[in-house]
Amino acid sequence: MKITHCIFDMDGLLLDTERIYTEVTSGILARFGQTYSWKLKSRLMGLLQHDADALLINETGIDMTVEEYSKERDKGLLERFPTIKLKPGVMRLVKHLKEHNVPMAVATSSLRNSFEIKSTHLREFFSMFDGIVCGNDPGVKCGKPAPDIFLVASKEIGNPPVEKCLVFEDAINGIQAAKNAGMNVVWVAHKGLAEVCPGDNGADEKLLSLEDFNPEKYGLPPFDDSL
Repeated sequence: MKITHCIFDMDGLLLDTERIYTEVTSGILARFGQTYSWKLKSRLMGLLQHDADALLINETGIDMTVEEYSKERDKGLLERFPTIKLKPGVMRLVKHLKEHNVPMAVATSSLRNSFEIKSTHLREFFSMFDGIVCGNDPGVKCGKPAPDIFLVASKEIGNPPVEKCLVFEDAINGIQAAKNAGMNVVWVAHKGLAEVCPGDNGADEKLLSLEDFNPEKYGLPPFDDSL
């Protein structure tokens, strides 16, 4: 397999945001005697934010409108976003691909203003990408598992043949979106998600950390051990 272009999801894949989302959401649900299980979370991950919020309200039955929940959740997130860190293995891989001139894009379901807030303290890191596509950008008509966001991202980095693109995802909806786009996908699974969703869920490869990714398997330049 010869990959020439790479596309990365952001939340939970590049950034350690899922922990923050879980803490905030769990706090809200606890007031209503509800818990935020991995079974429910697995269905929300990767969706456009409004769709995820509506599904959560519908599934839990908590006495809040989608708008009320979103407002309270966003307030909690904003207080924590400046502390977001990169996930293990992320900097090494992205820096490696950049140094070898492999075109890269971020494809995140986050809205553009949310991306800006999350990335403010990581400008240098995100400057290594050739394109950033957000969930409310033109061309993204439908959220994951629809392929829109990955197809738009591929255009941002030269519109290569889809089979030459490798997507990195942490969500089941994201895996399905990448496959619906005709692309290859590596699933970097959270331990909790892997337990409730066993198997590879259609991904070409399943990892528990980007630290375990072997670029040579996809025809990409091998890591320099000095990095």
